[in-house]
Amino acid sequence: MTSPMASSDSRLGGMDWRPYARALAERVTHPGSRWREPIEKTPRHLLVPAWWAWRGGRWELRQGPDDEEAWLEAAYRDQTLVTRVGTLHADHAQTGDEPTGRPTSSGTLPSLVLQMYRHARIGAQDSVLDVGTGSGYGTALLCHLLGDERVTSVDVDDYITTIAARRLAGLGLHPRIATVDATGPLPGTFDRIVAMVAVRPIPASWLAALTPGGRLVTTITGTSLIVSAVATADGGAVGQIERDWAMFMRTRSGDDYPPGLDALMETARTAEGEHVDTARYPVIDVAENAWELRSMVEILAPGIVHDFQEEGDTRIALMVHEDGSWARAVQTGNEPGVVHQGGPRRLWDVLDRARDHWLENGSLPLYGARVRITPDGVIHLRRGRWTAVID
Repeated sequence: MTSPMASSDSRLGGMDWRPYARALAERVTHPGSRWREPIEKTPRHLLVPAWWAWRGGRWELRQGPDDEEAWLEAAYRDQTLVTRVGTLHADHAQTGDEPTGRPTSSGTLPSLVLQMYRHARIGAQDSVLDVGTGSGYGTALLCHLLGDERVTSVDVDDYITTIAARRLAGLGLHPRIATVDATGPLPGTFDRIVAMVAVRPIPASWLAALTPGGRLVTTITGTSLIVSAVATADGGAVGQIERDWAMFMRTRSGDDYPPGLDALMETARTAEGEHVDTARYPVIDVAENAWELRSMVEILAPGIVHDFQEEGDTRIALMVHEDGSWARAVQTGNEPGVVHQGGPRRLWDVLDRARDHWLENGSLPLYGARVRITPDGVIHLRRGRWTAVID
């Protein structure tokens, strides 16, 4: 096992980080948890010396050494710290820079890291692939628990893997870290594969890299669904959708995600619909406040992008799809909402079908569904008479 940092490294300027790490461990673990000691040993602030904070509708740079107390408060709070927006990593930014685009890397909130590791049921002798290196914090926890030699971490970004390896080495941790597109060939075989990124479908390379009886845990792009599955002799896997939820950035193959649907979103925001009707349900923020509903919509019509705004007591929900379909629903107070839709499909009708199912059956069938993954990565879901395919 790897030794913890030397005690001389426990102070930052005149401040000791260890009480902060202990407080974090108390918040995210129970007293007998085997993860408590790794969290107490890991100086998270040293893995995230700079990050982006969303303030007032824009990204603002935070550099830890500028305010050591704020640095420790942020690093040991159970929160995600966004480290890269678009193509600009916080390490390379200057005060006043305002990156555009979506977050492309982060230090995931510690409780969510542990949540995914627990679903993986990691044994003391297991070899683990950590997909999505990010800040390297999750990799550090695995090294403290299992030892460096059992831990491999991969990310698509060469800077992220290089700096994470350097910072981990500074903590006395030396896992194998590789720069690869996680949807392609992987560097070895593993007893456990745990992803801090979302995929759709399951990469066939993950199934090929699992040892017999190995277990994978990941989320599905555009949903809050956590899939856990055990490798089967035919090259596939079987398991379930956990009765739990999480959402991660999706995998990317290049330096940034492809361009979004901004032009179509503007059409949805302003255009008169080809089809206009009264909303049958209240207008809500599906993406942020109704994760299960959003997940069901994603299975029914993959690739929908959502937006939501409030202007006084008026709520505006937008949905767009790369096929050119769009929808806008506007509701003021408790008055009936008005829905405008255009393009080849009626996206708001997809949302209504999901809400109809919820009311008719008392719940949606997602959480707890049985999972069968074929060797090509296609996911087959079943719960009672309900079935669905994610490919």
